[in-house]
Amino acid sequence: MVKIDKTSSRPYYEQLVLSIKEDILNGIITSGEKIPSVREMAKELLMNPNTVSKAYKVLEEEQILVTVKGKGTFVRDIGQMPRDQRRIKQLQEQFKILWIEAQHLQVTKEEIECWLQKAEKDLGGTKDEIKPSQKEY
Repeated sequence: MVKIDKTSSRPYYEQLVLSIKEDILNGIITSGEKIPSVREMAKELLMNPNTVSKAYKVLEEEQILVTVKGKGTFVRDIGQMPRDQRRIKQLQEQFKILWIEAQHLQVTKEEIECWLQKAEKDLGGTKDEIKPSQKEY
């Protein structure tokens, strides 16, 4: 169900990365499942194979996908992966930027919490409760 919005200002490879992550969260793509080859995905989405390849490389660097020579590209079991503290720190920085923008737009904390709840609901809820040790800032 990978989706690309050709009218979006977000680069296609970023859209592909996010769409694959979303499909994994929603259970559309499951752990261990083989995903289409770069050429197959490019043909399906009418995209340049280099764009798909870039997205797959990002997902491999994030340990979401693994490519086995001669076999294909597969989804890793996300539940078994260690937390990536570097990427978590980047996410925290993005939240700071969003908070600053929200304050300038006079968006309330309650509105943001509502948006988070809606996003969680739209994506099928959380897979696991956050452990207290994971709440570090």
